[in-house]
Amino acid sequence: MSITRFAVPLFAAVALVPVAPAVAVAEGLSWQLCSAVAKGWDSADQRTECALVPVPLDYADPTGPEIDIAVSRVKATGQKTGSVLLNPGGPGQSGLTMPRSIAASRAGGIGVQHDLVGFDPRGVGYSADLPCDVDFPEPDPDEDKARKAAERAAAANQACVSAHPGFVRNLTTPTIARDVDRIRQALGEDKIGYYGVSWGTALGAQYRSLFDDHVDKMLLDSVMPPELSVTEMDDDQATAGENTFHDFASWIARYDGVYHFGTTEPVVAKALLDLRDQYGATVNGMLANPRREWAGLAKQLAALRDGGTAESRKVTTEGWDGEPQAFNHFQQTALLCNESPSPRDFDTVWQHRLDRMARLPVAGGYGFYEQLCVGWPLAARPWSFEKGTSPLQLVGHLYEPVTPIGWALRMQEKIGGTLMTVEDDVHGSLSSLPCADAAVAFFDTGQTTAKSCPGAPV
Repeated sequence: MSITRFAVPLFAAVALVPVAPAVAVAEGLSWQLCSAVAKGWDSADQRTECALVPVPLDYADPTGPEIDIAVSRVKATGQKTGSVLLNPGGPGQSGLTMPRSIAASRAGGIGVQHDLVGFDPRGVGYSADLPCDVDFPEPDPDEDKARKAAERAAAANQACVSAHPGFVRNLTTPTIARDVDRIRQALGEDKIGYYGVSWGTALGAQYRSLFDDHVDKMLLDSVMPPELSVTEMDDDQATAGENTFHDFASWIARYDGVYHFGTTEPVVAKALLDLRDQYGATVNGMLANPRREWAGLAKQLAALRDGGTAESRKVTTEGWDGEPQAFNHFQQTALLCNESPSPRDFDTVWQHRLDRMARLPVAGGYGFYEQLCVGWPLAARPWSFEKGTSPLQLVGHLYEPVTPIGWALRMQEKIGGTLMTVEDDVHGSLSSLPCADAAVAFFDTGQTTAKSCPGAPV
């Protein structure tokens, strides 16, 4: 029995429509142009191909029901020496367009000697996307509203788990790592390269821990911690955001001749917090933002101080958001909560939030991962990573709040590898930077680097 999909919802005008089932046979997969089978795919794209790889629903029952994993490929432009599998993170993010994105980026040289291969992890896009009507609550400062939102989300999650218990139970990083190995086998590769970003770094670490002998070379950009705790994720990201606020205040102090908030960080920080006391959330949302937005934000804050108004600002994004893709919130929740030993009761989660806000008055209220697991009905199965011998390049970003640099250092201690530091705060930015040539050289030669990269400019 093969379960092709549970549902494939439209998301940002791109979702896959059925393609001919792909079977791993001697001559390989049944590839078709994605533009011919994927709704919304750019019709001018005549390079990216799509196929399906059947995998067990439950690897403990390898002869039981199957699901199909959607994969994509951009063939090497030169003499092929192997394949590099790509994952953009999330969890919950589709990866089908990532080969095309990488090919068009500063890291596109990887695709000269390697096929670039993307995929939708199980539970996302065309890879058995669950038809669950889930609630994804944002943090609310009102306790009663936050409790009700968490209860609604918990009820929706529990209903989905009850409807698909076997499938949801297998939404784990080790299971997806085993799917990755089935993709490797279907591609006919003895060893495969891997380039993962954000949560994709945890998937890479897990794959290397299980299948090190089948890793050619692995690059992990914006690295997750080696142990998953959504409680610690919220704490660490908020701490990074608080540090960004103080860096912002120091930067404004350097340009007192322009902004007139003061010449030292403590004076500027107090002035900004006083301004927040006057304007509330409008100002607080301007205090811990990426460096590329500092000049415009400082100008707006000065205007507010002087009696003006703050302009509405366009939220900019980085990474793989240049093309519309599928994102599955339930798959993200399932992976995080299936693997994080975090509290399941609202009262504990709420108290953690209050404690964090007391420690971190600017960024402490931003965390939301912990609340996703309120009421989650399945027991946690924590990550377990190990060192390997295959070439491993880690990439950490010194100032970013999404995956703080400390996570990369901890992951390096746990699984080994060489760490390159990027001097920016942009999540997963390596492929957009001149130093992406280090990634190209790594996949071509296996040589790692511990150099520092200037990163995206302020």
